[in-house]
Amino acid sequence: MSQKVEETLNRIKTHKGVLGVIIVNSKGVSLRSTMNMNDTIEYGSLISSFANNASRQIKENLHEDEEIVFIRIRSKKHEIMIAPDKDFSMIVLQNPSNDAQAESQ
Repeated sequence: MSQKVEETLNRIKTHKGVLGVIIVNSKGVSLRSTMNMNDTIEYGSLISSFANNASRQIKENLHEDEEIVFIRIRSKKHEIMIAPDKDFSMIVLQNPSNDAQAESQ
């Protein structure tokens, strides 16, 4: 990976509440991750599949010219931010309670 990508990953992973950052290819295979291997495989493949299905559903059922540029999923346990692209996607997994504390300060 390029130096710029490494710098971006290091900057993101130091934000309060960030549990990990994963970059996957279009098939959901991890190319770079700050998480352990098991979590990388699990989150990378599942989230990549989710983003691909969401994109397909929007194109087929809503508007064929629309493209997803960012997905944010928030639950009690995690916040998942996905920046999908044609060849690569970046996934950031965050603890939402830390995010909420940071916003109130």
